[in-house]
Amino acid sequence: MGQLCAVSFNRYGRLFYLDPGDLRPVVGELVLVPTDDGPEVAECVWAPEWTEEDTSGFPRLLGRAGPDDVRRDEQIRRAKADAKVAAKRLIREHDLPMKVVAVDHVPATSSAPPSSGARTTIYFTAPRRVDFRALVRDLGATLRCRVELRQLSARDSARVQGGIGSCGRDLCCATFLTDFEPVTIRMAKDQELPLNPMRISGACGRLMCCLKYEHPLYQRFQASAPSVGERVTTADGPGRVVGHSVPRDAVMVRLDADGSRCSCSRASVCGSRQAYESRPTAS
Repeated sequence: MGQLCAVSFNRYGRLFYLDPGDLRPVVGELVLVPTDDGPEVAECVWAPEWTEEDTSGFPRLLGRAGPDDVRRDEQIRRAKADAKVAAKRLIREHDLPMKVVAVDHVPATSSAPPSSGARTTIYFTAPRRVDFRALVRDLGATLRCRVELRQLSARDSARVQGGIGSCGRDLCCATFLTDFEPVTIRMAKDQELPLNPMRISGACGRLMCCLKYEHPLYQRFQASAPSVGERVTTADGPGRVVGHSVPRDAVMVRLDADGSRCSCSRASVCGSRQAYESRPTAS
């Protein structure tokens, strides 16, 4: 049990959870967060709260951001904006099928010359592999720092940019989803979803990752529930299965007596199905 707080490097961006330690930042306060490239300034969007989870594995806040940290963060943001504008202009000049998704900038340390220690990483998407060697040379000469270009997949691009899904919530890949598990069209078929790409595709244009979440539930249901058209007996009499309702763990049965339909739990129908199948037939 411990305390956790949430910070974001960009307004309405991805949330990162950290152990506040002895700090008690309030919402809107700027704090220092440890990263691979050193401390970075982030905004507290969720004040520290007690949680039952083990917080020993979470990184710890380094402190509150001071005036020097804020000025350094503003310089980094300006460098990112300048790099993005320059990258888009040079991509047009080189006539390359690339789209800039995000820019990351690491400034030079105080012990290194400004032109040798800085590094800018430009993330982009493209429909195919791109020869960007000439582009890197021109970017390096324009930005006066070391430049790296990294091509992202469609799903990684959606993770970096973020957005709102069809469910009305933040994209899973931009909030909590860390690994992309394979998603197949079979999962949509098993869940009886319309095979319309506009309905089952996410912001990245690929099949929605959430199709994977409920698929095990549908598999367990289909393994034990009577199939559509199968004969069963219910508390209201014998009938035939005409539909499934997996979220409610029930099946729809049309009764033989009057043709009406009723909803029965899967457990009760499975038991009645066994009784129906073991019932002696008339000679």
